[in-house]
Amino acid sequence: MSLYYVQKFLYELNRDEGLQQRYLDDRAGVLEPFELTDEETSALVAPDIGLLFHLGVNGQILMHFAALHQIAWADYLQLMRDGIEKHGPVREGVYAMTGYEGVDAHAESLGQSNRSE
Repeated sequence: MSLYYVQKFLYELNRDEGLQQRYLDDRAGVLEPFELTDEETSALVAPDIGLLFHLGVNGQILMHFAALHQIAWADYLQLMRDGIEKHGPVREGVYAMTGYEGVDAHAESLGQSNRSE
């Protein structure tokens, strides 16, 4: 797995308008210089926010990627929940290292109800 390269791509994408346009014009092509697995490439091309979150992409980086795709905040949070439900716990990265169990578990630990009804 190449979580580092996924996050490196997203970091650069979030800050470079030229890269954003190249990505929007040719999603798969712009990813070629990065050492990504087929699963990661598919998630970035789709875009599959839930799978990217499951793979361990940092939420601060991922939220800008969602915004690029005009995904509303509430929908973004739901896509992360759906990713955990569909794919299982976060696989790698800071969330996996800290035992983060997803948006709903975090909200519950704070005594909040955060799930869309």
